[in-house]
Amino acid sequence: MDLLEYQGKQLFARHGVPVPRGGYAATVDEALDVADGIGYPVVVKAQVQIGGRGKAGGIKVARNRDEAGVHADAILGMDIRGLTVRELWIEEASDIASEYYASFVFDRAAKATLAMLSTKGGMDIEAVAEEDPAAIARLHVDPLLGFQDFHARRLCFDAGVDADVVRGVSALLGRLYEAYEQEEAMLVEVNPLIIKDDRSVAALDAKVTLDDNALFRHGDNAELRNVSGEDEQEVMAKERGLTYVKLDGDIGILGNGAGLVMSTLDVVAQAGGSPANFLDAGGGSKAEAITSAVEVILSDPKVKAVLFNIFGGITRCDEVAKGLIAAFAEIRPTVPFVVRLDGTNDKEGRALLAEAQLPNVHTEATMDGAAAKVVELAASTEASR
Repeated sequence: MDLLEYQGKQLFARHGVPVPRGGYAATVDEALDVADGIGYPVVVKAQVQIGGRGKAGGIKVARNRDEAGVHADAILGMDIRGLTVRELWIEEASDIASEYYASFVFDRAAKATLAMLSTKGGMDIEAVAEEDPAAIARLHVDPLLGFQDFHARRLCFDAGVDADVVRGVSALLGRLYEAYEQEEAMLVEVNPLIIKDDRSVAALDAKVTLDDNALFRHGDNAELRNVSGEDEQEVMAKERGLTYVKLDGDIGILGNGAGLVMSTLDVVAQAGGSPANFLDAGGGSKAEAITSAVEVILSDPKVKAVLFNIFGGITRCDEVAKGLIAAFAEIRPTVPFVVRLDGTNDKEGRALLAEAQLPNVHTEATMDGAAAKVVELAASTEASR
């Protein structure tokens, strides 16, 4: 679960990470009240879960009340890379001598937390990594040892941090790791981590991704979920207990079991198709779950064909067939379906589909055959539009 900047800063503040004073606003009047309380100059910042806000005009400095009102009015409702700004964060302007970058992220390949620090903050860290990888100091943190003072000093030394701010940067890194560990985050990132003219340090931005699977242990964090910033299909799937990830293609995919779904994505891609989603209906999928899954897949207007790839273990293929029949009765899909049933009660499932004579539903015996057929049908659908 990704947090907005102001939510991340509030989380940081709970763990002693220094952040500029600020306040939340959802209207121009609220923004002015917050700005008046802080004192000018202030920074008016759009709150959307995407980068590039500054370049898009979503971050503005206001030197007085009139400018604060003008900026707040212009930013609210602004479209930033497809996201509409509905919230603002108003904070005190900071004097900036240097901009650094700092983060803790879970490195799946190493199965450990990766700490990173760079003196080239304030720009896309991906660009820094590509153009000057040596500018980013890195180290992995042993989860049994945790992040220690000597780790922070090593990062500062390797990154070339100015000697007079090593202590302040080290302290901020320690508190940042505390927030990362105790809030069970997958990522905490500060870009930029600023060095002020008086050589104090602060987190001028906050990017935080929390582990969804740990939210039941953090009730306060669970309430921070910003549904408006999430993909509508993924929200729909979550509400129905389905594991769904939206992709960029036009072929809807449903399977039972993450491994089978991943294999199906690969086979469809090898057949020349482009999957529109990952959807795992789970083991033991019942008819109701299949109906819900069809609704989620077809809610994506880009989908031109759908592939059901079911291997029956604890999942009964006849239950899947019943779910598909029920879905067709309720939804009446207009795109073609390819169904491959194999395993428990597969013959019964295929018999049910044959008896139902669902329009534009095709059955295939093999995964390769099903992938080739759905790619062919998607292309035909596109050609007919």
